[in-house]
Amino acid sequence: MFKHLKIILVPISIFLAILPTSTLAVSSTNFYQKGNEIFDDWNLCRTYATGKDGFFQVYSETEFCPAITGESLGENADKAYQIGQQFAKDYPDAHQRAEKIFVFARDKVRYTSDVEQFGFQEFAQNADELITIIEDKGFAHGDCEDYAILLAVMYKGAGFRSAIVVASDHAAALVYLPGYKKTNQSLSINGDSGWIWAEATGGNNPLGWMPERYIGKQLGAYEIEDKSISKVESSDKSSTIIIPRNTSAGIHISPFFSVIAIMWFLSLFRRRR
Repeated sequence: MFKHLKIILVPISIFLAILPTSTLAVSSTNFYQKGNEIFDDWNLCRTYATGKDGFFQVYSETEFCPAITGESLGENADKAYQIGQQFAKDYPDAHQRAEKIFVFARDKVRYTSDVEQFGFQEFAQNADELITIIEDKGFAHGDCEDYAILLAVMYKGAGFRSAIVVASDHAAALVYLPGYKKTNQSLSINGDSGWIWAEATGGNNPLGWMPERYIGKQLGAYEIEDKSISKVESSDKSSTIIIPRNTSAGIHISPFFSVIAIMWFLSLFRRRR
């Protein structure tokens, strides 16, 4: 459902090998437990990102696929996609529309680690789960991959090309917005310039601000397509309810990104041998 790994190049000769309601019970999702991990209706594991059933399907420091976005695209399109469509109707100017969507995600989601919110080292939420909570409470809690997933889906609904970018300690969204001037770094994918970093984890971040620590680093990026993934029926699933804890905002590095960091350092070691 996703395009192959892209190479992102930025100007100035910088190289990037780019890499619920209150119980989170959403009408389209039933969680079940297998061993110590939590899975959803699509048989994606929400508590780890690696491998064929991980929510980001990470295989190496340069190979991943944000499969969880397919739970809210194509035939699975629901609230998050529809809100993107509404933004497209309300804001015909592409630059203004992209900014409004970014501000919506930035202001409606409060950064909170998965340990604080769910008691798991990692727990990814899909875009529609976040929107359901926002509609119910006025805001939701999430960490960096949750912001990235939400923005990628909403931008697709609003008619934009979007992608997810992964670093050793972070994830963010990219939106294709040629001619956008309010950015500290314009990116290109396979020579296709005009990609803008959407970093919504900070309360004051503007659209287009790329953290300096990632400029010139090896990152991974995938452009998503507006296609769904299929649910998997199984008679042996035993439903599990995930109940969020009382949360307070804080910045933490996810264990998922620790895995990415290890992969990255191993790749550097292999190159130097």
